[in-house]
Amino acid sequence: MNDLALGALGFGGANLGNLFTAMSDEQAHAVLEQAWECGIRYFDTAPHYGLGVAERRLGAFLAGKPREEFVISTKAGRLLRPSPETSDEWDEEGGFVVPADRRRVWDVSPDGVRRSLDESLERLGLDRVDVLFLHDPDEYDDMEGSVRAAVPGLVALRDEGLVRAVGIGSKSVAAHLAGVREGGLDLLMVAGRYTLLEQPAAAELLPECRERGVGVVVAGAFNSGLLSTPHPADGAHYEYGDAPAEVIARAERLAAVCAEHGVELPAAALQFPLREPAVRSVVLGATEPAHVRQNVARAAVPIPAELWEHLTAQGLLP
Repeated sequence: MNDLALGALGFGGANLGNLFTAMSDEQAHAVLEQAWECGIRYFDTAPHYGLGVAERRLGAFLAGKPREEFVISTKAGRLLRPSPETSDEWDEEGGFVVPADRRRVWDVSPDGVRRSLDESLERLGLDRVDVLFLHDPDEYDDMEGSVRAAVPGLVALRDEGLVRAVGIGSKSVAAHLAGVREGGLDLLMVAGRYTLLEQPAAAELLPECRERGVGVVVAGAFNSGLLSTPHPADGAHYEYGDAPAEVIARAERLAAVCAEHGVELPAAALQFPLREPAVRSVVLGATEPAHVRQNVARAAVPIPAELWEHLTAQGLLP
């Protein structure tokens, strides 16, 4: 897996599936083209995102790019099956602005994981993906059981050469720990659990990843948007809902310390995870080409070491 060149910044594809807000195919293509022009070569997606819409849009874009020049990950755990009885409704379950003409069927069996990969390849129009994550095992009633069931199937696909790396994508530290301790994983996609705002992955998970040589991709570095502006405000999103007052207050404290050092909060939020040796990449979504350019610029902002020291002294970082 060490030969997978993810790059410090990757592109997260949930928005391509019309997460909360619809975008056209043309807009999706423009956002992806901007990411490519900015040097991003790692793209993440999932069947869950827009009931397959995100995979189809990403595949259509990458069809025009040399296959050896990009890395792509997708996810398994939710199979998509026709649902004509709900086709006149919207996908309220996932929060994607797409017709609910398919339903998600949870299946973490070895056969289900294999079928998920095959169906993703068909939607993407590719003959292979580089990384396959088990998606959200924490949403099963038996989280540890779902991890135990899925990991052998994932590892088998890698050992057969059908993917280059396997892992878990989740917002649950417990799910990631279960996967790492099961053994055989290469990479984790840790969503919202190692950010400037909060670091529950720092105590046990990251040390275990370092010890076992498991890489980490950080998703949700802006905590659903709360850290994406220099001055957090009421009404900001956190965990895909309205941010509680105490969470906004913590973000405001972070922003104030950053401002004292001449750094905007989003730049610090983007660069913070990359200071951890186990972190291989930070994936960020976007709905406009300008957002991609802005984040690439933020990743290059010089940040003084004194900022991190100040945040630690204030009890805002461990």
